[in-house]
Formats: sequence, structure tokens, C-alpha cells
Amino acid sequence: MSTPAAAEDKPFEPKDFPKDLLAAQRKLAELYAALHAHQARLPWSREADDGWSEEPERWHRRGRPATTGWDAADAETYDGLWADLRKAAEAVQVHEHWKLCKQHGVEGADLVAVRQALKHAEGAVPAPQKDESELDQDDVERAA
Repeated sequence: MSTPAAAEDKPFEPKDFPKDLLAAQRKLAELYAALHAHQARLPWSREADDGWSEEPERWHRRGRPATTGWDAADAETYDGLWADLRKAAEAVQVHEHWKLCKQHGVEGADLVAVRQALKHAEGAVPAPQKDESELDQDDVERAA
């Protein structure tokens, strides 16, 4: 009678991501989305600026309206999101899984492909957010 293969006997699968790496990637994606959503609501310049008028003969010199800049709370939120984003990116980049990949010969373009696959792996992608007006009966039944 044969015995089941031990976990160590299984061939290494670089796209079999550990749960903590998936969670770290999901947190990174969520922070990135939060930063961009916050930034989209802010004036174009952090500091007060008089702006400038458009120069039609120079297509790359579009005009900008005057702005009072960001208020202190918006700047603090932006800076905090950036700091959190850097920490989350570091957690993903230095994860032990990448060392295991290299130890098993996954390098170069193959390693890049595995890192890209992480961004789309189940559990690493945040669930799309819906507001209450977008909820349908199926959502309610699944949640119940």
C-alpha cells in the first residue's frame, strides 16, 4: 500500500501564494485605491497657486485655475496614506515567498510573471465596493 506524498514532496508551485502574502497584496491594493480616491478630490496643487492661463499655441501647456491648495487635514490624510502604502509595498516586496521562488530556480522574466500573477490572484484583489443603491437582492441573499 502506498502512502500519500508528504507536503515536502510536492513540486514547488510559485503561484501557490501563502495567505499572508495574499493579504498583504490585498491591503496594498486597497491603500492604493484609497490614495487615488483621496487624491481625486483634492485641488491640483498642494500649495496655494495663482494658476496660469492656457497657451493654445503650445498644446502641452494647459491652463490651471488658481487654488488655495490643500487644507491641513487633507495633507495629513494624503501623507498618512502614502506612508501606509510604502509599508504595505515593502511587506509584499520582501516576503519570504520570493526567496523560496529564487531557491527553486524561478528568476528573471518567470519571477516577474509570478509577481504579476499575485496582483490578480484570488484573495489578493479587493472586492469591488458598491453603494447601497447598487445592491440587489442576490447580494442580500449571499450576505445572509
